[in-house]
Amino acid sequence: MSKIKVFQIGCGKMSKYIMEYVYNLGATIVGAVDINENIIGEDISTIIGGEYRNVLIYDISRLEELLQETKPDIAVIATSSYLNDVANEIRTCITNNVNVITTSEECFYASNSNPTLYHELDVLAKTYNVTVTGSGYQDIFWGNLITTLASSTHNITKIKGSSSYNVEDYGIALAKVHGAGLTIKEFNTQIADVDNMSIEKRNELINNRQYTPSYMWNTVGWLADKLNLTPLKMQSKTIPTTYSENLHSDTLNMDIKAGDATGMSAVAILETKEGITIEAESIGKVYSKDDFDTNTWTIYGEPDTTITINKPDTVRLTCADIVNRIPDVINAEPGFIPTSRLPEPTYKIKY
Repeated sequence: MSKIKVFQIGCGKMSKYIMEYVYNLGATIVGAVDINENIIGEDISTIIGGEYRNVLIYDISRLEELLQETKPDIAVIATSSYLNDVANEIRTCITNNVNVITTSEECFYASNSNPTLYHELDVLAKTYNVTVTGSGYQDIFWGNLITTLASSTHNITKIKGSSSYNVEDYGIALAKVHGAGLTIKEFNTQIADVDNMSIEKRNELINNRQYTPSYMWNTVGWLADKLNLTPLKMQSKTIPTTYSENLHSDTLNMDIKAGDATGMSAVAILETKEGITIEAESIGKVYSKDDFDTNTWTIYGEPDTTITINKPDTVRLTCADIVNRIPDVINAEPGFIPTSRLPEPTYKIKY
């Protein structure tokens, strides 16, 4: 069997592990693009480390040309968090018959936050017989882990989760969408105002491709889909996180003043026809020296069950999930398919 050929779109912090893991599992990187002038023209070994790979990083403007030249089986998009921001790259991959897996958090379940664009890309992927999906840390730790626990519970009434992560680990785009570095006034205007709108206004934004969801907005939709629940009503709330002292951010290249936003806590709440409420909080912020990643979920039912994972390595867990999912995406039915409809994730030794 020939090696799986992978094309890397975005050569930032996440790509180091993604590309390393691709090689470790027996596949190969056939091309890479980015927008960072400081790494364009460099071999990907400057990102991964180790031996020279003879794969240069090109400007993203050459994406289509390179896809046609290298003919990869799948592209990994590790750039931005939202579907609007990765749609052009997804579309280019689709029309060149390349499957896509992306770390874009919205793409985990984009049909409940950007349905118009989601369905457009779904139809296009089916036309070209390729598969698009979003995956990463949430696939396991906010998704399949929770639904597995639910399978051992009777009469569930509520699922509640909270997960925290350091925005410093994911790059500048993610830090900015979390409001890190903004004053509280700026945060309330640019980030939190979305919570004050009516359901009708939110639906208008959603249908016009203008809604910016929290990561848990897509997660609660994914959980409902995986558990075969019927959504009735969704709401969200967003509040800034702060710190009592000045806090330096290497990613933003600035000192965040004491009392300014270091990031945000975003809660999404989904009520279902079946009477089960799903409430999930994501806390993304610039960490102080005392902070660390946590992931805690409780399923309320018979019996109540709580699971807590302290200090998960969310970056490498995200990258490992992405790489382990590659064969699942290649073998899946065509379309924009959430991982809730893919096979259960499994550990891969070799492809």
